[in-house]
Amino acid sequence: MPSQVRITANFQGNLDSLREFLCEQQAEPAFDRLIAHLFEEVIPNLGRFASMGRDLQTREPMSDEGHAKLRSLKGKNGRRQDIREYITGDYLLLYLVRDAAVILLSIRHHRQLSFDLRPHWL
Repeated sequence: MPSQVRITANFQGNLDSLREFLCEQQAEPAFDRLIAHLFEEVIPNLGRFASMGRDLQTREPMSDEGHAKLRSLKGKNGRRQDIREYITGDYLLLYLVRDAAVILLSIRHHRQLSFDLRPHWL
């Protein structure tokens, strides 16, 4: 039975940021392709195969902050949250699998994940 796929306000905000980011890069058509890909392939596939992404919590954090955040992912009842990451093209999606639902949490372009230090160089 397919899972219901829901989009969070944060995910929608990320899409808005992606649109701005791609416009700044003069790559507006890439945003249209992303939206089509999300609704024609990614979301239907996640609905059918909720566990197709990699379990985010299987990666060992490399910092104390990462360890603290991983511990905070546990639910109030101590049950581990099933948070997964899925890479499609240039984009990284984070989503939560809960009961019969897939909840899209975040999406970023891989270039949005790095720091731009050029303005700080002298």
